[in-house]
Amino acid sequence: MALVEEQPEKHCWVCFATEKDDYSAEWVSPCRCKGCTKWIHQSCLQRWLDEKQKGNSGGAVSCPQCGTEYHIVFPKMGPLVYFLQQIDRALSKASPFAAVGVVIGTVYWSAVTYGAVTVMQVVGHKKGLYVMERADPLFLLMGLPTIPVLLVLGKMVRWEDYLVRLWQRYSYKRKLPPGTSRYLPRVPADGLTSGDHLSVSRTLCGALVFPSIASLVGRLLFGRVSSNLQQTVLGGIAFVVMKGVMKVYFKQQQYIIQANRQILNYPERNGDGQNEAGDEDTEDSGNE
Repeated sequence: MALVEEQPEKHCWVCFATEKDDYSAEWVSPCRCKGCTKWIHQSCLQRWLDEKQKGNSGGAVSCPQCGTEYHIVFPKMGPLVYFLQQIDRALSKASPFAAVGVVIGTVYWSAVTYGAVTVMQVVGHKKGLYVMERADPLFLLMGLPTIPVLLVLGKMVRWEDYLVRLWQRYSYKRKLPPGTSRYLPRVPADGLTSGDHLSVSRTLCGALVFPSIASLVGRLLFGRVSSNLQQTVLGGIAFVVMKGVMKVYFKQQQYIIQANRQILNYPERNGDGQNEAGDEDTEDSGNE
């Protein structure tokens, strides 16, 4: 007479309960696992899926042991619920693109406003309004946003660093006359190509404030010039030249300080010398 093979007792691999603990619990074997990880409570698996999906009920979930994708069946929904679900999915997919569009639009209209204010500041309030009223609207929409872009690009040109490199190359590469005991200053580790790191915030702020500074310098230094545009242009040139000269001088002085630094000897203290002398006297008396 053949013996009936007994089925192994079911163990839930989430709560570790057996079928003897709760006879009314619903069990499921959702994957290819064998042995103690084959069975799991339906309720425990549902909670595990909720934690795994984190609200994304449409995402696929697989068994962490054998990798089998769980076959999940949802109840049928009515036409209204299906329609609302499709709208929700469409909004979820379109919201990132809409957010990018809003950000781009905000930046664009901010650039247009800044360009219009710059035009009125450079050529004068009344003349600036007159020029923009007479200009083609398409030209204004395309031309005004380029003003802050050109200012930022111009701010990124590091012409002062080029002058500093030329100065360093021709000032510290000359050979000393023979027979002199002097030595050339060392070249810092950064070499002749050293320069400040380009700061995005500093570059952006400096570029956007430049028209106001140019207008102010033009009024202070070139107040006799009748044209507001000429005042601003001359003031901008003067400000760039003065700032460049000071920056070149400052960088060169930093380079000189760095090249001529020295490391001092460790200072000997009097107490250390007395202790050493005392030790020598002790050794001499011991030898005697």
